[in-house]
Amino acid sequence: MVPHHEHGSPPGVPCSVPVGREGSTEAPKVVIVGGGFAGVGCARVLAHHGAEVTIIDRNNYHQFQPLLYQVATAQAASNDVASPLRGLFRKHPNVLVKKATVTGIDPDTATVTTAEGATFTGDHVVIAAGSRANFFGVPGADEHAFPLYSLRDAERLRARIFEVFEDADTRPELVDRGALTFVVIGGGPTGVEMAGALADLVDHVMGERFHDLDVGVARVVLVDRGTTPLGPFSDSAHHYVTKVLSERGVELLLQHGAAEIRADRVVLDDGTEIPTRCVVWAGGLQPSGCGLPDDLERGRGGRLATEADLRLPGRPRAWGVGDLAEIHDHDGTPLPQLGSVALQAGETAGANIIRVAAGRPTKPFHYHDKGIMAMIGRSAAVAELGKHRHEIHGQLAFSAWLGVHAALLSSTRARVDLIMSWGWDQFTKNRSPAVIDDDDAAAIDWDGPAASTDDEEPLEHGEDPDAA
Repeated sequence: MVPHHEHGSPPGVPCSVPVGREGSTEAPKVVIVGGGFAGVGCARVLAHHGAEVTIIDRNNYHQFQPLLYQVATAQAASNDVASPLRGLFRKHPNVLVKKATVTGIDPDTATVTTAEGATFTGDHVVIAAGSRANFFGVPGADEHAFPLYSLRDAERLRARIFEVFEDADTRPELVDRGALTFVVIGGGPTGVEMAGALADLVDHVMGERFHDLDVGVARVVLVDRGTTPLGPFSDSAHHYVTKVLSERGVELLLQHGAAEIRADRVVLDDGTEIPTRCVVWAGGLQPSGCGLPDDLERGRGGRLATEADLRLPGRPRAWGVGDLAEIHDHDGTPLPQLGSVALQAGETAGANIIRVAAGRPTKPFHYHDKGIMAMIGRSAAVAELGKHRHEIHGQLAFSAWLGVHAALLSSTRARVDLIMSWGWDQFTKNRSPAVIDDDDAAAIDWDGPAASTDDEEPLEHGEDPDAA
């Protein structure tokens, strides 16, 4: 499981390491594709049992995806939600981390190839590559919307959010062209949390920073095709979420979807146009592309079908975990794409690989249901805890949300840093990560072709639109 360019092998010549035998005393060799919850959970179990593990990820860090919206709104810094993968396994010399882009996976031979020309082979391959935004074919969404499924996404979105405030402060007339209008597509947990965080940003932070800009005219619009936000939650939770978002100024456009997203506006399916330069896409997921064979059995949304023990059907050396896989509980119940599901599935896959290596039977995945929860904003959240969904709202749910998410972080240092950030934000309303550090993502051509419509005011200072 070493790349071909190590141990004297010349670059560009792929090679692989021989695999062990099932039931042998030799430690199993495992290649893990992806360093998210599932990949890290699997690697930790395998490392504890002495397996030789190689984690391959395009980034050198593990990101805590549930808190990306806080990075986007400057409640948390990037390093609060990202931990170096090598640091997580610094005490495990049997775990290697390779920063590379996976371009091909052979589940039959447990071989992984990368864009960098390296090949990795083991006794088993664990496919935990995660998910990416699904734009469902909406024209312009891929080009103009801001998804929120990676740390890079969150940083780009943060730069855009703060840039539109800067632009509106310099040119107040841009407010009428959507400079302070934020549109969130999707009313699931990511969309609701993002909309609530934007409302808090406007209400509690920006007014103290922009003294001569009327930030009260800012709009946060949540668009969803359902009849209520947070569809999987209870009716009472629906009522609470709707009430809190409305009280905080979030406009709910339900039973609507995006028909098109342009550089300067969102066009809804009923023809309504909303001028904006910041569209957050929280409308759905699809499996990440990582060069998987076309003949693999697929489940809902194109996710990998898995057996009860998390192996791919008919592929005894390949395992599917995390958002990329369709995972069922021991009783056949399909499970949601949650971090807790991914983490537990990764741990189960790791334990089953150890059982296979020892010649013992595998065990079916049994999910320990901790419930579902969503943050709505400052001191407001909903939570349905445990398998029987004990429901709590408000400050208590807010505290539970903080505790659960802090506990899921990958290290004690990360927990301490994030708790300090939360406390600082709660009591001071000061957000030090509110910097524009990505000029490309932030930059807006207000006077470009997208702004040249018949119903808009002439360009300022006699500018020539063809020269913009």
